[in-house]
Amino acid sequence: MTAVLEDAVESDPQPEVTPASWGARAGAFAIDVLFGLALITTLAMLAWTAPLLGVLWWVYTVAAGLAGLLLMGNRWVLPVRTGWSLGRAVTGIRVVVRSGDPADTGRLILRDVAHLLDTAPALLGWLWPLLDRRGRTFADLLLRTEVRPVGEPGRDVRRPAAIVLAAVAVVCAGATVAGYALVYRADRALDDARSQIAAQGAGIVEQILSYTPDTADQDFERARSLASDSYRPQLVAQQDALRRSPLVSNEYWSVNSAVLESPAPTTTTASMLLAMQGQRGSDPNTMRFITATVRVDFVKPGEQWQVQNLSVLTRPQAPGGGG
Repeated sequence: MTAVLEDAVESDPQPEVTPASWGARAGAFAIDVLFGLALITTLAMLAWTAPLLGVLWWVYTVAAGLAGLLLMGNRWVLPVRTGWSLGRAVTGIRVVVRSGDPADTGRLILRDVAHLLDTAPALLGWLWPLLDRRGRTFADLLLRTEVRPVGEPGRDVRRPAAIVLAAVAVVCAGATVAGYALVYRADRALDDARSQIAAQGAGIVEQILSYTPDTADQDFERARSLASDSYRPQLVAQQDALRRSPLVSNEYWSVNSAVLESPAPTTTTASMLLAMQGQRGSDPNTMRFITATVRVDFVKPGEQWQVQNLSVLTRPQAPGGGG
């Protein structure tokens, strides 16, 4: 009888190990993953709003990359080297295989990838530990891992963890405020530029196209000052051609104008479409009233908007279609 009892005791399975509580696992996951993802997402969004390949874009992109590397190192490498990730150290739990040995880096990576199965069916896999007697998610079932309470590490990690999380929160808040300020400033500068060109563009074109024989020198000089360096030689050539024939009064004014959306205006470039009317000559008997439609590209190299290019879309015509 004694031998039978001894054999029965030896054949009994090992006592069940109590799994880590769902709350401890959720807390560890929040510390290890959610705070890091919040930081990476914030930096990525700021990089998306910054000028592509500009200084700020590189700052935000590199910072997001470093945050991602730290998150992966804490999640996959640190537990193998020290036995803990930051969040699991705070909550006193560890990912192990069925034998109780800590999971290696490869298994930890595959486990996190397999967490997609926990997320896909309406987060059911994340709640499965509440029903499973060994507290396993779908990823744990697939990778044959468990999360067990093992107590906190020898030294207190709560204070360093609190400092890290506070730093992450401060960086997120600071980056968000800085990004908002930069975006707001950029939007404000763009709005100011659009307002300036909408108010000044038509007048600039009127001054470039208008002149009288008596003040031609001053009118042509004024027009040259309103042309960009690249457009000025073309304008000078047109003025020289006018001088080779008798000058007559030429006056234009804008009757309608619009800032074009393509190409998109910037703080230093813009394009406009203008409907112009004018009169040529000063003698009432020979005076011609004319209309024209022009597209004008502007550039702002300094404080003043200048004409970069002027294209006549509808040639000057007399009312009724006459030449």
